[in-house]
Amino acid sequence: MRRVVSLVPSLTEAVAVSAPGLLVGVTDWCTHPGDLGDAVRIGGTKNPDVRRIAELRPDLVIANEEENRAPDLAALRAAGVEVLVTEVRTLPQALRELDRVLVGALGLTRPGWLADAERAWARVEPLAERTAFVPIWRRPWMVLGRDTFAGDLLARLGVRNVYAGHPERYPRVPVEELAAAGCDLVVLPDEPYRFTAEDGPEAFPGLPAALVDGRHLTWYGPSLAGAPEVLATALRAAR
Repeated sequence: MRRVVSLVPSLTEAVAVSAPGLLVGVTDWCTHPGDLGDAVRIGGTKNPDVRRIAELRPDLVIANEEENRAPDLAALRAAGVEVLVTEVRTLPQALRELDRVLVGALGLTRPGWLADAERAWARVEPLAERTAFVPIWRRPWMVLGRDTFAGDLLARLGVRNVYAGHPERYPRVPVEELAAAGCDLVVLPDEPYRFTAEDGPEAFPGLPAALVDGRHLTWYGPSLAGAPEVLATALRAAR
């Protein structure tokens, strides 16, 4: 049985659900599934304990080019650890990368939840088009810009991100500019910043706010199978 360390919460869930027992190390941010057995916590996605990871003697460390820092991955390789780095900017790319990790690298049988996710998204019928911006942080305000996985999912559901053409992937935009962007919706996920009904919508009075589950919007793993319904329900409920 291979020994795996995951530096990405999405991939942690994907591996743990597909092959319980492979994971020997996970980050402090890995919250799903609830029971990760004896997996050792090795720090955050941006500050993993490289020495501790090497001491676990993993056969493979799985990472992501956006969530993890290149110097940490280089240090792991220098310590003799094999590192597989994923890139996920769109839904099709996420599905391919999950296949590459689970089937290609780990030699698992293709999990049923991955086929379920493909079918669920293939059946999606976009809602009536709405123009939106999608904050991911405040103090300072930051939004989804170009070339993001979450933006791709929203586009498939009929939500047009007004900052999708921005030169930055996660631009900082003053709240006054956001309020004046002429959108008919603000989409507020509960991660990485935890927007709630009491923290976020009040900054944009009169603008309908869709409070969405950040895991279904930003994670690529088993949650993808239920994401179309969960996200569409939240978007329809926006008032």
